[in-house]
Amino acid sequence: MQTEYELPGSLQLRRLPYRKNDVLQAWDAADNYLLSYLANEDVPAAGSRITILNDGFGALALALHRYRPTAISDSFLSRQATLDNARLNNLDIAHINLLDSLSLPDKPIDYLLIKAPKTLALLEYQLHTLRPLLKETSRIIVAGMVKTLTANVWKCLERLIGPTRTSLAVKKARLIFASLDSRLSIPANPYPVRYRLENTVKGIHSEFLISNHANVFSRDSLDIGTRFLLQHLPDNPAQRDIIDLGCGNGIVGLVIGQQLPDARIRFVDESYMAIASAKDNFMHAFAGQRQAEFIVGDCLTGFPENSADCIVCNPPFHQQHVIGDQIAWQMFQQARRVLRQGGELRVIGNRHLNYHVHLKKLFGNWDAVAGNAKFAIIKAGKR
Repeated sequence: MQTEYELPGSLQLRRLPYRKNDVLQAWDAADNYLLSYLANEDVPAAGSRITILNDGFGALALALHRYRPTAISDSFLSRQATLDNARLNNLDIAHINLLDSLSLPDKPIDYLLIKAPKTLALLEYQLHTLRPLLKETSRIIVAGMVKTLTANVWKCLERLIGPTRTSLAVKKARLIFASLDSRLSIPANPYPVRYRLENTVKGIHSEFLISNHANVFSRDSLDIGTRFLLQHLPDNPAQRDIIDLGCGNGIVGLVIGQQLPDARIRFVDESYMAIASAKDNFMHAFAGQRQAEFIVGDCLTGFPENSADCIVCNPPFHQQHVIGDQIAWQMFQQARRVLRQGGELRVIGNRHLNYHVHLKKLFGNWDAVAGNAKFAIIKAGKR
């Protein structure tokens, strides 16, 4: 098979966060399928403007780096992995234009290459915002594993772009080809979504208008886990430096800020859309009269030791399409380093995740704060 590009298997690629003896690879069969198609069936001409969406760990961007592609992602970890993997393969990262999910290319697009995201709303937002940069001759290709390419993906493409056709499945991966129909009547972009958080939630003393970008978890309403956590937040006024870790839209830190008016709050998430939502919500709630920090990053990497009195988190138990507890474990390890002596880590999780086992190993202690049939809220102190 002739190839114009290196396939992921011939590149050195690592996932983030790094794990010793990691058995998961930093690409999938859909990446290989898409690159093989471009190498053998539809080779982009020199100078083609290529935009890549949702590249997991840089496999597509690095394989196509000679085209100087634009790569757009909502994930800090994906962006950082692309940088790290470029260095690992001695590739010039200046050949890749890395953009966050709320930024757009500045020129029309010849090839729009999309890895199907976990959240359909993110795909919908991306198609809305990038459609004005597409031409009748633009190639639009969505790649994904068969199980991720649901009927809703087709419907979204046909509603916002135009007619589609599909490839055969190869190694459980498939490609969807879409053609731009300039005659389509396109509905308004529905994102960000907004809803009012009523003061019926225990501990909330005023109504907040909550804004959620497309890739934010539970963007249409308050999820049941967060609703339960809001009833059992730390309320010690001696805790002045507080971190909302994995903050999502920032509701937890916002309510802590209301209950502890002298606290300094840092909102941390690896999603650019989450941090943008958290900032919008905090600034709106306090009418811009109160300061906070909003940090896109890899958990607490780079945070100074002994710099927080309390860390609150609802750890994710998946990364993209992969389920696991590695991010939760990283959060707990880093929290212990960042907390001051006497500081507290407060965590909510599904009961079956047994986070107390991790906390016992790291902190030597844990206490139950509250629980119900589905969730457990626990805390551990740095002694």
